[in-house]
Amino acid sequence: MDGTIMVTYKILCDTDLNTEISLQELLKNENVLKAIKSAFAKGTRNVEFSSNTEATIKLETIRKVHSFEVSKDDYADLLSLAEEDARNKKLLKKDCQRIELVDIETI
Repeated sequence: MDGTIMVTYKILCDTDLNTEISLQELLKNENVLKAIKSAFAKGTRNVEFSSNTEATIKLETIRKVHSFEVSKDDYADLLSLAEEDARNKKLLKKDCQRIELVDIETI
């Protein structure tokens, strides 16, 4: 096959955060309720908090995205090639050894 593939990846660490919190769960926390009340209902009494949606908030550690280009023939080895690229760029550290492929784009 002719052509190349642009591979985008990020390095993941053991201490990275990736959590989803529902709005109901958030409204059960006393500290969150106090912060909302002080910001939006300061000086009022008998305030009730409620939500009728199933919204979630995602907390995720932001990581820098890295990329490299390979031949289309190397498609089956993209993860190994990403790991090799990270090693060559000296991105892998003691607690940051995992790689997540973010995007694979045909050029």
